[in-house]
Amino acid sequence: MDKIHGVNLGNWLVLEKWMNPALFEGVAAEDETDLCKLLPRDELVARLKKHRDTYITLDDFKWIKAHGLNTVRIPVPHFIFGDDPKFCDPYVPCIEYLDQAFDWAEETGLRILIDLHTAPDSQNGFDNGGICGVCKFWQKPENEARVVKVLGMLSARYANREALFGVQILNEPISPEMWPHIVGRYPPTDPVYAAGSGPVPFEFLCSFYKKAYHEIRKYLGEDKVVMFHDGFRLKMWKEFMQTDEFKNVWLDTHIYMMMPGEMETKDYVQIVLERCRNDIREMAQYFPVVVGEWCLSHNPKGINEMTDWQKKLSYRMMADAQLTAWDESAGFFFWSYKLISEPAGWDFRKCVEKGWLPEVIGE
Repeated sequence: MDKIHGVNLGNWLVLEKWMNPALFEGVAAEDETDLCKLLPRDELVARLKKHRDTYITLDDFKWIKAHGLNTVRIPVPHFIFGDDPKFCDPYVPCIEYLDQAFDWAEETGLRILIDLHTAPDSQNGFDNGGICGVCKFWQKPENEARVVKVLGMLSARYANREALFGVQILNEPISPEMWPHIVGRYPPTDPVYAAGSGPVPFEFLCSFYKKAYHEIRKYLGEDKVVMFHDGFRLKMWKEFMQTDEFKNVWLDTHIYMMMPGEMETKDYVQIVLERCRNDIREMAQYFPVVVGEWCLSHNPKGINEMTDWQKKLSYRMMADAQLTAWDESAGFFFWSYKLISEPAGWDFRKCVEKGWLPEVIGE
């Protein structure tokens, strides 16, 4: 099979305020949970319908295909079906948009990786987990059972769709090493509710992933990929799912270059081509490895004094280094296809249009 040259459709069905601040106007909400709680229901439904109807369209799928990509990773929320008020209120379900995405993918010749991006009580405390500063998914058996059920429902619904590449179990369960960054950066709206939050234990994650794998395999043949995220613990998975019981399992890792402080572009390039590439090579002995999220954002020394040409050169060097390193893997998904905001290096389409990424990936 060809390597994955893919892009994430972030902020379409799972909201991230930094990617489209206007969607959160009028309420003091930093995450999707608070947005759904604070906006009047009629306004919420209308606002999200307009967003989902226009943020990604068939024309976007056509553009993605025309620029050398072959797969899209679509983040979806745990409430996507709207089938259980206990878990789905106060959110607005969106399964019809994923149905539409499969139609568009099959029309354009793209494949889809369904990525379950959120869980009840959150698996990470990020804004992209749906509720800032909260990470208690793993503490309640009913949460785990709910996520496994939703993965089964998604797998059953799309099992026979031509465009289905696979299903990713859960995005970015947080590690003990990463948790201190959450505490400072993503304060909870309700500290009482957030009390007791903490990183997802490795032992729980191993058990949960196996349960999810077996649920997904009830519906998906072994030609479809089951993917799991490394939980920011890339090298801890060497003994995991290595028996014949588990088929076509892929490992997802996310690699971003937003280092503290400033460095020369050549130093970023060295990190990518040495450390990151070597880590991928090491883990590729055990699983097909996918870099499921990456971007061109970095903090080159003296960026404020750079000319436009110098900035373009720095970003193009980062692109070339990462594309070279990711070639050691089974493929990649850039984060993300588009933003309605201006942070440099995160918007795939803008990066192509600026000349920071090749006009056609893979040529």
